[in-house]
Amino acid sequence: MRTQGLRLAPVTLTLIIFQVLVYCWLVYAGGSTNTVTLLNMGARSTPLIREGEWWRLVSPVFLHVGLSHLVVNSVTLLYIGRYIEEFFGHWRMVVIYFISAFFGNLTSAVFMPSTVSAGASTAIFGLFGAFLMLGVCFHHNVIVRVLSHTFLLFVIINIVMDFFLSGVDLVGHIGGLFGGFFIAFMVGAPMLGTVDYLKRLLSGAILTVGLVILTLELK
Repeated sequence: MRTQGLRLAPVTLTLIIFQVLVYCWLVYAGGSTNTVTLLNMGARSTPLIREGEWWRLVSPVFLHVGLSHLVVNSVTLLYIGRYIEEFFGHWRMVVIYFISAFFGNLTSAVFMPSTVSAGASTAIFGLFGAFLMLGVCFHHNVIVRVLSHTFLLFVIINIVMDFFLSGVDLVGHIGGLFGGFFIAFMVGAPMLGTVDYLKRLLSGAILTVGLVILTLELK
């Protein structure tokens, strides 16, 4: 299957443009590394989420702490996003992206309640998780198999590196990876074929149980 051009990845490009605009707004509002500014703009804060600000489980995906954070995430999103849009389609890309962000930030809120976090990494790890699902279901496709092996290696290296880097939301990354992997089973990838109904049902059950457990733990 031929990799399509960026002109056919409008969701990816829109997300990148939007997070760049939000970054500029952050800088203007007080600085992208200013904790107060980040909180005012929607960074993930467990105490505030417990007070009812549940939108903070999604809004952090648009915020970045420093220019290097923005650049790394934007380049990574550009790379993986175009593949996700090609193999899953546009609206499925949107679903995978934001469900992954939600699960990643929810996991982070539960296991790292004293930290403030922001960034698209939770959602991006979810996109990698979604492609790993393709490797499981459509391994007969040579391109999918090769890419899924490459992305699996990328994920493993990043998770290992996260253990040795300060200020990295490892828990959020794993939560996003989990969410992206299982939501991908649910939405399917009709451009490649049909996902077994039992796998879709089981994935939905796993996501639901995970959501219930994390929500109860958060409260």
